[in-house]
Amino acid sequence: MIPWPNRLKDGRYSFDGDDYRVALTEPAKQNAIHGFLRWWPWRALEREPDRVVMGVSLYPHPGYPFTLEIRVQYALGDDGLEVTTTARNIGDRACPYGMGQHPYLSPGGGSIDACTLQLPASTRILVDQDRSLPVGSEPVDGSPYDFRDPRPLGALSLDTPFTDLQRDSRGLASSRLTAPDGTCVELWADARYAFLEVFTGDGLAPSRRRRGLAVEPMTCAPNAFQSGEGLVRLDPGESLSARWGVRLLDGR
Repeated sequence: MIPWPNRLKDGRYSFDGDDYRVALTEPAKQNAIHGFLRWWPWRALEREPDRVVMGVSLYPHPGYPFTLEIRVQYALGDDGLEVTTTARNIGDRACPYGMGQHPYLSPGGGSIDACTLQLPASTRILVDQDRSLPVGSEPVDGSPYDFRDPRPLGALSLDTPFTDLQRDSRGLASSRLTAPDGTCVELWADARYAFLEVFTGDGLAPSRRRRGLAVEPMTCAPNAFQSGEGLVRLDPGESLSARWGVRLLDGR
């Protein structure tokens, strides 16, 4: 999800005194969503038995007249899958930038309703019902959205951004989805990823509905091109890297 994750209200933003508008890719809500690179022609730049580096260049685009070189490394090791995304501004002027990815955690067979969720977030970003755009934030304390201690997900419907992530001594924030048999999948994200969007998939086709839990690491908040919350300014020649990963645990 590059050069912005999640939603951009009306597809509009301002940067360095100029106004821009990108295509509305969520027209029912009048939003632009998840940037451009889902539909771009990626290439495998490096291949080894345990890793691949995918690359793409984002050239000036209607509403985003900037140039980025993107590299995403997927590496498998003893501790699971690690994903490193690096963006470099190869243009001649600064650009606004944010990124995210959209992995789903799966319990295997069955629905996520019977699973236990642990989510290291102290704050929920509130969004309006009509457009899913931020309208404020609140602590999760005492609410149905407090998963800092593991508890059943049940029928709770989520398409919700979270922030203020608790981290370990390495600066990693970890989320866990545990199936009834004790099998657990863990997603971790480094300090560059300050936000998580959690999506239970209620609006998906029946065959996919609530079959996996999206836990989406994001470097910036929804609508960051307007709010500036977590948005990065990449100057010419500057790079930004962020890491997340996933691994399977067996608690049986």
